[in-house]
Amino acid sequence: MRTKDLIAKRIRRERAHLRKERNKQTEPTPSQKSKAEEEYTIPEGFSEEVLREVKKLPGLTIPESEIMRRRDMRDALTFTIDPDEAKDFDDALSFQLLEDGNYQIGIHIADVTHYVEEQTALDEEAYHRGTSVYLVDRVIPMLPERLSNDLCSLRPDEDKLCMSVIVDLNEEAKVLKHKICRTVIRSNYRLTYRQAQDILEKKECNMIGRDLPAMSQAIQDLDKLAKILRANRFRYGAINFESTEVHFRLDEGGEPVEIFFHKSYDSNHLIEEFMLLANRIVATEIGKKSKGDNGEHNNKYPFVYRIHANPDPEKLSKLATFIKRFGFHLKTSSNGGATHKQINALLDNCQGHPSQTLVETLTIRAMAKAVYSTDNIGHYGLAFPYYTHFTSPIRRYPDMMVHRLVAKYLLQSKALCRSDIEELEQACIHSTDCEMGAQAAERDSIKQMHARWISRHLGEEFDAIVSGVTEFGLFVQLTDTMTEGLVPIRTIEPHDYMQFDEDNYCLVAAHSGKTYTLSDAVRVRVTKVDVERKLIDFVLVEEDF
Repeated sequence: MRTKDLIAKRIRRERAHLRKERNKQTEPTPSQKSKAEEEYTIPEGFSEEVLREVKKLPGLTIPESEIMRRRDMRDALTFTIDPDEAKDFDDALSFQLLEDGNYQIGIHIADVTHYVEEQTALDEEAYHRGTSVYLVDRVIPMLPERLSNDLCSLRPDEDKLCMSVIVDLNEEAKVLKHKICRTVIRSNYRLTYRQAQDILEKKECNMIGRDLPAMSQAIQDLDKLAKILRANRFRYGAINFESTEVHFRLDEGGEPVEIFFHKSYDSNHLIEEFMLLANRIVATEIGKKSKGDNGEHNNKYPFVYRIHANPDPEKLSKLATFIKRFGFHLKTSSNGGATHKQINALLDNCQGHPSQTLVETLTIRAMAKAVYSTDNIGHYGLAFPYYTHFTSPIRRYPDMMVHRLVAKYLLQSKALCRSDIEELEQACIHSTDCEMGAQAAERDSIKQMHARWISRHLGEEFDAIVSGVTEFGLFVQLTDTMTEGLVPIRTIEPHDYMQFDEDNYCLVAAHSGKTYTLSDAVRVRVTKVDVERKLIDFVLVEEDF
């Protein structure tokens, strides 16, 4: 059990390591670094000390002594489902139809902490980074490639170590029993989401030479269970946020040549539901263990929860007032609150409406930010009383912390001392900060790629909607690409005087009375692009004569 002196030593070690990392880190060339990396000081290379530790890690062959300490599930039908371009497969599913007609589902997560020991340079580096960063043109990993893409990646036809949640479900997707344990698995198939979707749609799957009947049936059964789990979540109060994701197709030089929207398949939802189930089971197991006989929480088993507070009533009241201009209604209580059902009804009603993206964005902004904390208050958006992040330890440090705590509490029957508890909360705060920084870098990466794409289209016209109104102009978003830029106020009705109506979020021409407000459909022309600053200027076509 560590003491305060040991914690202080760790802090000194971390600071020394960070200084060393800054001095020794192998930096990419300026041409390799994006503006997002420069602005958010995201390290791409790893220090010499980290790389030396990685070289000393064992090879792919797992010792028999380690296998004997684990539940051997190498004979179970097992597969991964990931994006086409994925190289780090940190989760897999196994499937077995039991004799009683129920299902045994294994949710297998790469056992990263088996290789990444605490108080090593590798662990300190992962802690410092907090998360992998997904820029448009590259991924900046939390862990070196030998771990993320090799040792820990659940590649087919290779024995792999996992932390697993084994759960028995009936046909109604009710959890009958579960077990959290260390396992060794051997994935049979590596599927993409598109291939899994083809199986669900009973189309030919592009996996030549592989015997698929058993796996095809497994995926069909898992899809049925996932849809029940998903329906139950929404029935119990989860918010159905389905935000549109923008993707870029790049040429060989890394320049954007096409912008398209990501489509979520049933196969995406299948994986999502079982990952949510594993996260919920793990958090519930520890959360209930932390309760005493009187039902009150104690500090014996502190944990890393993923929490999401109730939305601010004032923000919801403003949202309710604002969306009325689009013909939508959000019923709020006397204090400004709203139920999950009412928010979901709003999101359903705006589907297909010209203002859909805007309403969804504003609704998300009215929500609190999900964070990591040892103080569990539940997860509002998912409507779970207990929730954590357990399923992505290759790319998120909190998941590594959760794996270690699960091992201590459930597999070793150990507890933390008070000084460890304090350190755990600080690690939660740090992890949240890292996540927010990564998200900001990712957003800026997308903005810059939008600017690079539209710089090739100077002078061209596009359909757009007004996405923002300010005293200095209109923000517009292109309908087909979600590219956003500014129509400067000086270009709008240049022979008139534009007045900004802050209360009604609109610009009004003083003499003609013409009004420009949120969600208005407009036609715009690209006039200026500053790629470095990620700024795009448009003019309204009908005003440019």
